[in-house]
Amino acid sequence: MSSLPGPSYEQDNFIDTSKKVWNYSLLTEEDIRNFQQGTHYRLYEKLGSHSIQVVETWGIYFAVWAPNATSVSVKGNFNDWRNNEYELYPRWDKSGVWEGFIPKLGLGEVYKYRIKGFQGIELDKGDPFARFWEKRPLTASITWDTYYNWQDTEWMKSRKQHNALNAPWSVYEVHLASWMRPNKHDEETYNTYEQITARLVPYVKEMGFTHVEFMPVMEHPFDGSWGYQGTGYFAPTSRFGSPQEFKAMIDAFHQAGIGVILDWVPSHFPYDSHGLYMFDGTHTYEYADMRKGYHPDWNSYIFNYKRGEVKSFLISNARFWFDQFHIDGFRVDAVSSMLKLNYSRNEGQWEPNEFGGDGNLEAIAFIKDFNETIFRDFPDVQTIAEEATDWPGVSKPTFEGGLGFGMKWMMGWMHDTLRFFKNDPLFRQFNQDLFTFSMMYYYDENFMLPLSHDEVVHGKSPMLYKMPGDEWQKFANLRLLYTYMFTHPGGKLLFMGNEFGSTSEWNYKSELPWELLQFDSHAGMKNCVKALCHLLKAEPALYEKQFEQGGFEWVDLNHRAESVMVYRRKGEHPEEDILVVLNMTPEVRRNWKVVTYGKSIWKEIFNSNETDYWGTGDVFNPDPIVTEVDKNNKLFEINLHLPPLGAIVLK
Repeated sequence: MSSLPGPSYEQDNFIDTSKKVWNYSLLTEEDIRNFQQGTHYRLYEKLGSHSIQVVETWGIYFAVWAPNATSVSVKGNFNDWRNNEYELYPRWDKSGVWEGFIPKLGLGEVYKYRIKGFQGIELDKGDPFARFWEKRPLTASITWDTYYNWQDTEWMKSRKQHNALNAPWSVYEVHLASWMRPNKHDEETYNTYEQITARLVPYVKEMGFTHVEFMPVMEHPFDGSWGYQGTGYFAPTSRFGSPQEFKAMIDAFHQAGIGVILDWVPSHFPYDSHGLYMFDGTHTYEYADMRKGYHPDWNSYIFNYKRGEVKSFLISNARFWFDQFHIDGFRVDAVSSMLKLNYSRNEGQWEPNEFGGDGNLEAIAFIKDFNETIFRDFPDVQTIAEEATDWPGVSKPTFEGGLGFGMKWMMGWMHDTLRFFKNDPLFRQFNQDLFTFSMMYYYDENFMLPLSHDEVVHGKSPMLYKMPGDEWQKFANLRLLYTYMFTHPGGKLLFMGNEFGSTSEWNYKSELPWELLQFDSHAGMKNCVKALCHLLKAEPALYEKQFEQGGFEWVDLNHRAESVMVYRRKGEHPEEDILVVLNMTPEVRRNWKVVTYGKSIWKEIFNSNETDYWGTGDVFNPDPIVTEVDKNNKLFEINLHLPPLGAIVLK
């Protein structure tokens, strides 16, 4: 149940219980002031629908912001959808909030707001603060509470170390509907949250990923938007069940020691008639100036970050998921589109800010406030920006002039790495700079390396088919790429299906091609990724200093012609340093010499060419010969055999 208000409202106000809707309010003057100033970050406790007791009678209290409305009423199954029967009261303070209490109305009631808005336009709108919605194609909100008895105390107590910047981060990105379906040939079939939990939690645990990231689960009308065009910002989608069942899924991940990140879209929303667009007949949530308010790429509308009430709505929404759903992080979508007024716009289609620049000053202020609020109230979580420009300081604290995110997706690494690997191995020698470039700007931000859903759709081909060569070489190249990714500094993110070398682009209407796992090549790829996930967690040198200059060092870049590259990863303790040797060609290189400092004994702890991974398994280094070559500088030469298109990791 919602927290009950004190008795003050009933003491101070006469409640007319003869009406269909009783005059009642959960809102204080301070609530309204903060709401308007953009500083009310717990609005979900006041706006929307709440089951409460008034004058010893249970019922539902409704509150909705519709500043340009001339009347607002609630309608639903309970009154056969008749208009204007259950009229809400406008607040006396001209805040634009309409509210009232309907006695004896229970949870599970389907409803909408009937809004008579600007210039007399009449609209039926869902509740922006609804906790639960009807399953699409139906579009009404449902009165609901989000009570749940959590069992993840142990995780919540210790999660600071799991979500820290010096912890291992390997994220498995999942689209819940299409990870697995009851019938892969029928896009109308979905597993329930419970069924998904029973399959997905053990799978992610077995693979060794530290976190899952769900593409947007917030309620959305159109499956083809993958959730990125939302209408129900406070409700997990009813496609798979109730909010409580979604909480149980998060709970199960936490009990398995796995963090949960949600995709969040504070950048834009669709024009569906029941959603936020033109909420009271005019531009309520979106900018009125379409040079700022309309998104040409996505045919959607952009939040008006200048408006205090919209800012309160969005930051309350962010807080809601951390507060009520125990999530461990947000990956914030399309940050570039929020920051830049000229994003995807030509000359004349945008207006510079007051200083003549292209930054959206209100959006920048909103992003900083969002990050400050989340890290203040939930210091043991992360916020991750999907941001593709060279905007400075995205993951630097706001007190240092940054935007305040914990991490940022490293899009440049992804583009350069894929370009490098697409090359015929013979030509990689001419593109080595493409490969090494990431370390030139790596320390500008706290980077997460993404191989996301965006790389395997719209004709970009699955990861496996981005690789050159025959079938064996494609798999070897992909194992090599993944080993490089998992041993490169920073967090890692891998989209579902990438871990076993899917042979088709991602199709949201079907499911992953699980049948491929009957083949040794794909099962081997899965084993390889699993080994890399476990290696990442087992070796502190791979994560302790992943965002510090002291955590990485090039050892050998002087063999361009052979395309062999060597680097060292370093943690808090030098004896735990590891060495990574990448052979980027199909040539086996026996007795390859690597000179490095510090340790006279090295062991091979990973080899991407093992038979378990569908490699040849015949080029390995059980006991590499190590010779001292410079006593004063403690330099040693390691004699190695390098597998074709292979990576080895030494400790």
